[in-house]
Amino acid sequence: MKAVVVLLALSSGWAAANEFAVPHQLIDVGGGRKMNLYCSGSGTPAVVFDAAAGDAGWAWYQVQPEVAKHTRACIFDRAGFGFSDPATRPNTAENVVEDLHKLLTAAGEKGPYIMVGNSLGGANVQVYAYRYPQSVQGLVLVEAQHEDETERLDQASGGKIRQFYAMLAAQNRYCLEVAERGFDKDSEKQTQCIGEPLATYGPQLGAAILASERKPSYWRAKVAEYDAMATSDDQLRKLRRPFGDIPVLVLTRGVSPYAVPGQPQSAANKAFENENVQLQKTFTTLTSRGTQRIVAGAGHVIQADKPDVVAGAVLELLEQVRR
Repeated sequence: MKAVVVLLALSSGWAAANEFAVPHQLIDVGGGRKMNLYCSGSGTPAVVFDAAAGDAGWAWYQVQPEVAKHTRACIFDRAGFGFSDPATRPNTAENVVEDLHKLLTAAGEKGPYIMVGNSLGGANVQVYAYRYPQSVQGLVLVEAQHEDETERLDQASGGKIRQFYAMLAAQNRYCLEVAERGFDKDSEKQTQCIGEPLATYGPQLGAAILASERKPSYWRAKVAEYDAMATSDDQLRKLRRPFGDIPVLVLTRGVSPYAVPGQPQSAANKAFENENVQLQKTFTTLTSRGTQRIVAGAGHVIQADKPDVVAGAVLELLEQVRR
């Protein structure tokens, strides 16, 4: 009986995911290059979501539908990810913002917006707020990237973070090489590079993710985006200034992705996580209406671990803006 209940719960969640398994509006952003945009719901301000590095708009499949019950809510795929065409340039923060502005304009999705971003997407939405301040009424920063985080977290970890990031970059290049030769179905290399999305996202969205990430174009975009991370940091650093009086709600992980499962938290890990909390807190000092919350039980991708908390935060900020 318990297994049946679990299966029904999964099936219900997967049904919500199916809407994200297909392209919606494929819009020309210049030169014949098309990007995927999916918006639903009605109302203002609209909410626009951006995902972490290497991920597409479907990362928000458990959050966007809940927000769309209350206002217009949009996800998009950065160039080379999901259903969007690849670009000849990397997805730096400035390039993503340029693409997104063209995409929203061409689609007729008028501001003002509440921008929501996780990780690299969090850096991108900050750049958007700086480039188009009249169009942004609020920010929800979900473990958002800070321009100084690599340096500060590397110091807090005794140099281990740069080593870890170098390993990730090498893994991306390895997977690109495998993708260019072609992944063997159900191979160990495919599992290493892509994981098992059908088990996580269900048969329809899982299949779409698998098909996307088997393509060499996906890995070229991911390698380029990751290798340009320092450029994105520099772009945000040059723009950094106060956000003014717009509300900024910061969601910070409560679970360390670097902790050893089943063992007590080490002093080194605790110091590292404390530094991450302080780093995230700096976003709240850039506005007169800043709030930070630690999300218990959630790691870096909070929208996957605690989607209800993220949806609730967006709706809370929406209510503030509408007052």
